[in-house]
Amino acid sequence: MELDYSSNGIVRLLETPVRDRSLSWLKTALQQAVMLELATLPPYLCGWWSLDDDSESGQAVSAAIREIIFDEMSHLGHVCNLLTTIGGSPRIGDPGVVAPYPCPLPGGIKPKINEDLKVYLGGLTTDSVEMYSQIEAPEEPLARFAAAAGDAGDAETFPSIGRFYTAIQEAFRQHQGEIKGTRQITRNMEGHGQGNSLFAIRTLADAEAAITIIKEQGEGTDKTPDNTFPGHKGELSHYYVFREIFKGHKLVKVQEDPPKWDFTGAKIPLPKARPMGKVPLGGWATDKTTAPKDPEVKAALTAFNQSFSDMLRSLEKAWQMDTQEAADPHLREAIRVHMRALETPASTLMTKPLPNDPQHTYGPEFLFVPPKA
Repeated sequence: MELDYSSNGIVRLLETPVRDRSLSWLKTALQQAVMLELATLPPYLCGWWSLDDDSESGQAVSAAIREIIFDEMSHLGHVCNLLTTIGGSPRIGDPGVVAPYPCPLPGGIKPKINEDLKVYLGGLTTDSVEMYSQIEAPEEPLARFAAAAGDAGDAETFPSIGRFYTAIQEAFRQHQGEIKGTRQITRNMEGHGQGNSLFAIRTLADAEAAITIIKEQGEGTDKTPDNTFPGHKGELSHYYVFREIFKGHKLVKVQEDPPKWDFTGAKIPLPKARPMGKVPLGGWATDKTTAPKDPEVKAALTAFNQSFSDMLRSLEKAWQMDTQEAADPHLREAIRVHMRALETPASTLMTKPLPNDPQHTYGPEFLFVPPKA
């Protein structure tokens, strides 16, 4: 299977008639889902690492974004288990999987609220938080964006993340006999939320549970904005957390029947953040005005990209193993060695001003590089 982040692979999959969605279709869809889950992590991490606010409200925003990042990591794990249980093998350590920021979401995914969404790497700002919320946006939010006239009657179908996972769920029902429980990785992550622990996918009920977690942690449901698999009481789904930060106010229920929510609660100040600039396509070196000359910047970029790429390769190896015991060393290496090695170079980069724009700094590129010789 050829991997191409920039293709309209998800759109083509959704255009396939339901009766023609074979086991091969399901495996291809889940590989696209791997690409999709990986695409959201770098922008969220850049925003989180850029935070520089020790106030109570700043710490609360930092904690909320951190929990979302852990949710997204577990979503990637759930998708990998969904793929291996039907005989597939996730490709993670592959340049075709890594997003070429700035770029749209993979596979032709287009949030209804912004068809032209471009996902980029930069520090936490009002604009970046709006981008995060657009990534997570349900097709029909309970507390909407400011909508243009006529939006409510728009009959056009948009390939949203939620719609894509619904199609995957339906395909599992069609091919439930193919669920074998092979190459499953389990991991206790209850400290980050009820749905974050990785569990084995051995039945249709397991598959549906994993897909429900992915959908509802991101978008909420059509009845509540709450994260139905929370890390703490009252935790909202990702979309509404990001909208609270963007709007600068807590989401509160303003009407019971029919239920209605609005961002009119307590004030949420936008946290102070280090002013990481937007990474150009292909990395800082591709633009002569931002190409680094400082040896410390070059070293930090090299170290970050190497650790990021090694982490992806270790994750791919983990899901190639036949047993949990064989997978564990690769999973530990990915998390305890490579993932933990990312924050120091990221923080260093965010202290280094851009040569063409000293008001902004460098930041991580998330470029995929070959293993060290």
